[in-house]
Amino acid sequence: MIANHKGEIPFVVLIIPFLLGTTLGLSFAFAALLFWIAGPLVLSGAAFIVLNLTYARFGLYKARWIGGSLITLFLFLCGWLSVIRGTELNNDTHFSRKPAQYLVVKINNEPAVKNGLVRFTANVEQQITNRKSIPTSGTLLITVKDTTANKLYYGDELLIPAKYNAADPPFNPAEFNYKQYLANQNICRQAFLYPGQYVVRAHGKGNPVIAFSLRLRQRLVEKLKTNMHDTSALAVASTLILGYKADLSNELLQAYSKTGTIHILSVSGGHVAIIYLLLNIVFGFLGRYQNGKPVKAILIITLIWYYSLLTGFSPAVCRAALMISLVIIGKTYSRYINTLNILAVSAFMLLLYNPYLIADVGFQLSYLAVAGLIIFQPLVYKWLTFKNKWADKLWAAGTVSIAAQVVTFPLSAFYFHQFPVYFLLSNLIITLPVLVIMYAGLACLLVPQLPYLSAGLGYILEKSILLMNKALVLIEYSPFAGIGKIWFTTFEYLLAYVIIICLFYFLSDRKKWLLMAGLTTMLILGTSISLKRINALRQTGIVFLNLKKHPGLIFKHGDKAVIIADINHTDKIYQYSIQPYLDSSKVADTMICGLAKNIRSTFLVKSDNLIQFENKKILLFNQQLQHRRLPEKLNIDYLYITGNPQTSVGQLNENYNYAMLIIDGSNADRSVSEWEKQAKYLNVNYRVLKRNKSLVVLSN
Repeated sequence: MIANHKGEIPFVVLIIPFLLGTTLGLSFAFAALLFWIAGPLVLSGAAFIVLNLTYARFGLYKARWIGGSLITLFLFLCGWLSVIRGTELNNDTHFSRKPAQYLVVKINNEPAVKNGLVRFTANVEQQITNRKSIPTSGTLLITVKDTTANKLYYGDELLIPAKYNAADPPFNPAEFNYKQYLANQNICRQAFLYPGQYVVRAHGKGNPVIAFSLRLRQRLVEKLKTNMHDTSALAVASTLILGYKADLSNELLQAYSKTGTIHILSVSGGHVAIIYLLLNIVFGFLGRYQNGKPVKAILIITLIWYYSLLTGFSPAVCRAALMISLVIIGKTYSRYINTLNILAVSAFMLLLYNPYLIADVGFQLSYLAVAGLIIFQPLVYKWLTFKNKWADKLWAAGTVSIAAQVVTFPLSAFYFHQFPVYFLLSNLIITLPVLVIMYAGLACLLVPQLPYLSAGLGYILEKSILLMNKALVLIEYSPFAGIGKIWFTTFEYLLAYVIIICLFYFLSDRKKWLLMAGLTTMLILGTSISLKRINALRQTGIVFLNLKKHPGLIFKHGDKAVIIADINHTDKIYQYSIQPYLDSSKVADTMICGLAKNIRSTFLVKSDNLIQFENKKILLFNQQLQHRRLPEKLNIDYLYITGNPQTSVGQLNENYNYAMLIIDGSNADRSVSEWEKQAKYLNVNYRVLKRNKSLVVLSN
């Protein structure tokens, strides 16, 4: 549904400056800016009101740009101000502002159990020092390594020691920025607890509606377990129908991600739409009565929000429920309503409630996908015409997938660095199974537990999921199933959106300037990507990694790299801290070697502890070398201390001439501290990798 003029979509026009202000606020959310923003905000708002009261007297209606500029500035500053006021760290009562002995916290979400760890967020309500408590605010991410912590639940009130820290920034190049990820959720501190470090003071202190919703969802998951036997099918059913992801394996996630169908595992707009279609058919007869439309709207909206209750009030479902509720209300009481405008209204309402939602990837992708369906799907549908009814329906289903996938591609590539080639085939294949799974699953959950009926519905549900999984795995391992290692900069993914908009509208309006603008932007994007790739392939260098307690070095030569470490490619640390750098640097050929292995390649030679990389020499100084005395000094570029050897900087200086001393994270804290003191005293150029950023040395 494309607007013919901006008067049809006033909220779309108005929300743009608000979004820009909110986005800027994420980077500049300092409390000191509050006064400097509030002043212009009040002035622009007052000026807009005065303008509307006096426009006829002074003939200001001839200069419409004045009013437009004022309301744009007002909304921009509103967005910025909402982020500053919503930032927990700006609150004077934030728990991090004053030291304390203990904290009283209340769990505010459902604890997640994974790999023996229980993780949840909690509101910090009190600080206790010398038995005196003061009220506080703020959110704390808590991880508990304790088997008894499995019994913790939403709304439990805990007493914990006031020992917390800020999340670490990314230490290695291209590593996932977990600190920023938490900051985008308004979380700035985290705590790690062991057995005996927390006390449960009370239960059931949370919102009773949310508590009921989460317990109801847990009972429904148990009901699925009663009627299903295959664990993988059960995990998909729990995730797809109820948004319960605790049992989902990484292998299944990878299969859905690589085939472009990961969206069905996030209970959101598509699932709510499926339920809406069913309810619209069931209550369709009410439209024939005089007051039937309002009754139908009330029933459908009520049942959609009841489904939100079943999913534990998942944020994605609540977004979709709000959006579709506004659409239903609008279509019930209005002859014509622009769905794009309703979409903007729902986004505006949610961002007023929580401006940090704009940084949520799910929020961004869901709204972009729906906007793509509203704007681009009708354009795509017009490309082809079929006389056959079933061919036309198949094409209509395909256009939905094309519009959603294309409009979300730049953002998905920016965050996830991949593109599923067979997305159209995958989404067409899963259409029917998803409908069967949703309807059979809801029937299984909502009808009483009856021996044959419940077992039959569970059987249909399980077999449908297994069939869908097999089809997706087959597509996943097909040749050229996905394009990986896509690393867009912010500038590049914005260019990609300009190309999409220009080309889509050119195919609709056939205006030459749209084609020229799209092709010009495509040339700029292609040039940017090509220059980046050429630079990466010409680049050689050394990366001294921060792998916490592990040594790690990367020797990059064009699209080849040798990695010296004591971990392999299946290790989580490798996938988290090493693989992103290799992908972003366009490395295609890698070799992983242990510290004791000798290597001889075209660009690197390693003999025992000595490494020659082009014109650089690196010595790996470990416990094997700690008592050796050389007859004469060895000239090297980098002296890399690993494995906590018993030595001193003075002893190292007796045997080696080096440009830089590098101390990795495998060394003990006490040794690192001592070497730092000695290096400073002896004026030695040094770098400590432990709890610090990695060292990247590029030759060009």
